[in-house]
Amino acid sequence: MAEFNNFNTDFFQSSYSIDDQGQACDYSAAGDPYQNKQYDSNTQPAGYFHPAGPQQAYTGQIYQPTPTFTPSSSQSVYSNSFEDEAPLLEELGINFDHIWQKTLTVLHPLKVADGSIMNETDLAGPMVFCLAFGATLLLVGKIQFGYVYGISAIGCLGMYCLLNLMSMTGVSFGCVASVLGYCLLPMIILSSFAVIFSLQGMLGIIIAAVVIGWCSLSASKIFISALAMEGQQLLVAYPCALLYGVFALISVF
Repeated sequence: MAEFNNFNTDFFQSSYSIDDQGQACDYSAAGDPYQNKQYDSNTQPAGYFHPAGPQQAYTGQIYQPTPTFTPSSSQSVYSNSFEDEAPLLEELGINFDHIWQKTLTVLHPLKVADGSIMNETDLAGPMVFCLAFGATLLLVGKIQFGYVYGISAIGCLGMYCLLNLMSMTGVSFGCVASVLGYCLLPMIILSSFAVIFSLQGMLGIIIAAVVIGWCSLSASKIFISALAMEGQQLLVAYPCALLYGVFALISVF
């Protein structure tokens, strides 16, 4: 054990003593470069940030900040602009007044058509009439929705090309589809008769011929008034009769 103590004494021998710590930590006021050092606002050490101008004391309350932003008049007008917006149906282009006027124009073949109303691209009514025509055929047991929409698309495309060649002003595809779709309304009446009794006879042929003439006369009247094609109603009514004749064949047979 004595040998171990002698080994430790020999191993930790050094010239450092405890008395040197007191000398190392005894700094005088003159030797300390950071003691009694005063800084003013003009002589600041590098890296020190001093805010310019007088500092204002915080006058608010904790968790209750003072509002410093007031909404402008434009924002208040924008927040209240939702009340002045147009109805959703009007933004979608669905006007029930115009739909009713177009329907009455089709139901009265001898009534003078208003060309300004028919120039509007309104497809809400034609889509409803095509759906109603397919539904009445479904009541008879004929699932013909694909034929109805397919023939309608081909017929609208053919009439669009024909009317652009015949008229001087030209017409849009939406206007042609809208007029032909509204004039499909008498064909719904024909398919409704097929639910009550069979149209495969002389009476059915007469009713089908009357309905075809009704549809073609209404469509040609509207096209003539909308495109200012005076004296060309028979030329426009003939291709319209061919188109509605196909729908009549679907209804009868």
